[in-house]
Amino acid sequence: MKVLATYNIKGGVGKTATAVNLAYLAAADGYRVLLWDLDPQAAATFLFRIRPRVKGGGKALIAGKRPMDDAIKATDFDNLDLLPADFTYRNLDLHLDNERKSATRLRNLLSPLQHEFDLVVLDCPPGISLLSENVLRAADLLLIPLIPTTLSVRTLDQLTEFVADMDRRRPAILAFFSMVDRRKRLHREIAEELPGKRDDVAVTAIPTLSAVERMSVQRAPVTAAAPRSQAAGYYRELWRETRTKLGINQALPRN
Repeated sequence: MKVLATYNIKGGVGKTATAVNLAYLAAADGYRVLLWDLDPQAAATFLFRIRPRVKGGGKALIAGKRPMDDAIKATDFDNLDLLPADFTYRNLDLHLDNERKSATRLRNLLSPLQHEFDLVVLDCPPGISLLSENVLRAADLLLIPLIPTTLSVRTLDQLTEFVADMDRRRPAILAFFSMVDRRKRLHREIAEELPGKRDDVAVTAIPTLSAVERMSVQRAPVTAAAPRSQAAGYYRELWRETRTKLGINQALPRN
């Protein structure tokens, strides 16, 4: 089982759209996928038309009083399940802090699911916290959406340095440019130049497109609702790069 986390210190950069579309594409490739919506704002949960509630809340999950299997919900798509968000997730840092080996609690919770799923996608809230440290220790790959600005590149450098200083298990990093506006010279320059200079930056960039924004209206991945759209094509290219970075280079037979 591989664990992929869409993560950035900043909000509003396209984490949820990426998590939802890549989870769908992985499921379409035949992988058994679990998307865990860790953000109390519950955007991914909303997009899959599932109620944002976990019985007992985040506290019960973190403490092991609510089995993970009991909280997982089926989506409308084959091979794709969702562990919904809950508004109590805003207190996950406090609940994690009460656990022994708190920095690895998420990884330990996911471990029993390795026989049920091939890929777990974590849709993470922004910020630096005990929860984000858990994500870093649980993930095999951090997929980092960046708006192509100088400050975003600086944020990537800071995160890369932080991961490099981690002891023992470290996730691989794959950043990509999101919400690219090619009318802006700075966006064009950074999005075109940086992938050639760094092997941790994807070639694929996701431009600002209305089809992505309409996901909240259609409440479905754009890769499912509009599979022939330009937006879906970009996400398919990003999934191919991500899949290679994860070491799962081919689709599985569909059930």
